[in-house]
Amino acid sequence: MTTLIGSGIMSLFWLLAIAAFVFEVVALVDAVRRPAPAFPAAGKLTKQWWLIILGVSNAIGLAAAAQFLFAIGFLPIAAFIAAAIYMVDVRPKVRQLGGRGGASGPYGPW
Repeated sequence: MTTLIGSGIMSLFWLLAIAAFVFEVVALVDAVRRPAPAFPAAGKLTKQWWLIILGVSNAIGLAAAAQFLFAIGFLPIAAFIAAAIYMVDVRPKVRQLGGRGGASGPYGPW
């Protein structure tokens, strides 16, 4: 009975690690799409720093999802927190200032 419970808990942590990794990938992709000047204009670290932070977070998240790291260890949790800080604090301000980037016509983006 205890091995069944232990196995279920480990499976739950593994699923949480996969969900955290997907969240970290979404944060990295969003940071790549944002224009670089919007980051300092929002009073945040530069785009390059956020790409480094989120890139390391993705590497750690992948290692946890692939079960090379324990899913509720210090590093996977720190990686998730870094992505969460980007998504909750940095992204809204950069998005407000920089939009999505790309071409825009005389009447707005096209």
